[in-house]
Amino acid sequence: MDGLGRRLRASLRLKRGHGGPSQNNTVEAATEPERTQEHSLSSFAGGQHFFEYLLVVSLKRNRSGDDYEPTITYQFPKRENLLRGQQEEEERLLKAIPLFCFPDGNEWTQLTDYPRETFSFVLTNVDGSRKIGYCRRLLPAGPGPRLPKVYCIISCIGCFGLFSKILDEVEKRHQISMAVIYPFMQGLREAAFPAPGKTVTLKSFIPDSGTEFISLTRPLDSHLEHVDFSALLHCLHFEKIIQIFASAVLERKIIFLAEGLSTLSQCIHAAAALLYPFSWAHTYIPVVPESLLATVCCPTPFMVGVQMRFQQEVMESPMEEVLLVNLCEGTFLLSVGDEKDILPPKLQDDILDSLGQGINELKTSEQINEHVSGPFVQFFVKTVGHYASYIKREASGKGHFQERSFCKAVTSKTKRRFVKKFVKTQLFSLFIQEAEKSRNPPAGYFQKKILEYEEQKKQKKSREKTVK
Repeated sequence: MDGLGRRLRASLRLKRGHGGPSQNNTVEAATEPERTQEHSLSSFAGGQHFFEYLLVVSLKRNRSGDDYEPTITYQFPKRENLLRGQQEEEERLLKAIPLFCFPDGNEWTQLTDYPRETFSFVLTNVDGSRKIGYCRRLLPAGPGPRLPKVYCIISCIGCFGLFSKILDEVEKRHQISMAVIYPFMQGLREAAFPAPGKTVTLKSFIPDSGTEFISLTRPLDSHLEHVDFSALLHCLHFEKIIQIFASAVLERKIIFLAEGLSTLSQCIHAAAALLYPFSWAHTYIPVVPESLLATVCCPTPFMVGVQMRFQQEVMESPMEEVLLVNLCEGTFLLSVGDEKDILPPKLQDDILDSLGQGINELKTSEQINEHVSGPFVQFFVKTVGHYASYIKREASGKGHFQERSFCKAVTSKTKRRFVKKFVKTQLFSLFIQEAEKSRNPPAGYFQKKILEYEEQKKQKKSREKTVK
């Protein structure tokens, strides 16, 4: 099994300069340790290009004529004058993408009706850098039975709401002509990615409609712009979401099952986002292609999404200590059995109470995101928010985390029991490594919540003294 795990981890990276490109060694899972979201999202301050490629992936008959094979039929921009290494890397990237645009396999029939789906995938290079594929799969306009195709935008930026709007514009133009897409995407490519809270306005001409102005705005609070919690809330009760969170915190193996690509993609991104300010640093595949189903046998932690049609194959795979989540029924098909006991009981109740308060009054996706994320951020504030006080620094500024003192500072026995386990995870280790490098705590959303919590504790102590 260890050998299988090594082969899988090797195959799930975009390799650089080793042998010819094959589909199995160019596909993705986020297996490289990455910076915490606090740091990675702050790098999208603005000014970057929106995207690297716009691709159209269509189904073409394979050589045998029996099945279809996903193939890139349109690419913008076409890269020229690349160095040899850059060209090889681009070829490997472009060879991997079709597999994730059609993860369901190659057996397709022509259709007259097909529900449009919006989903995403993540490609991770050997250096840990990420590229996100934003996909819109639909049936193109036309008479008679036909095959679906996928519009795919490749970008290094995590902002799902924004790119969904861009895909709407691409789809609208494609109904007219591919030629109408080019000036829109060229304008987008020349525009600078806006800073949080800012808007970029594009001018675009559409035949028979005239000139249109398209506004693309980033949320002011950018730490949740890469996620939408609505699908997760629709599929699962709060208790189940908390148990998934608890399993992820201890870096266990988690598989999500659902019929649709959109549901899988949104739910797995939402589950990973609950870990903020920490980042899932293990295998991460929002929708596992059929050819990579063996991933569920991997002995190391993973968070993956699998279409319901492959449920039987997953259930028959040799797996140990897996949480298997049926998003269609809102149930666990497999579990370790201790998911309810991982988090400190008092804090678990706090999360549950907070999630239930005012949930029916929320209207916008931003309100829902903040409502769902907030209690989990507060959980980390209460358990490990004191981390900065236990990083001792040399004169040079280099920091050393005092793990033992940090754990002893937690007065509650149930909290301390949890914290002692959590500090051993890669989630926490990567976060602390970043904190050790920085002289001051990052001025992000998590730090803001820590300061608010500390202020509340001071005020509470002050009131208690006054009463005495």
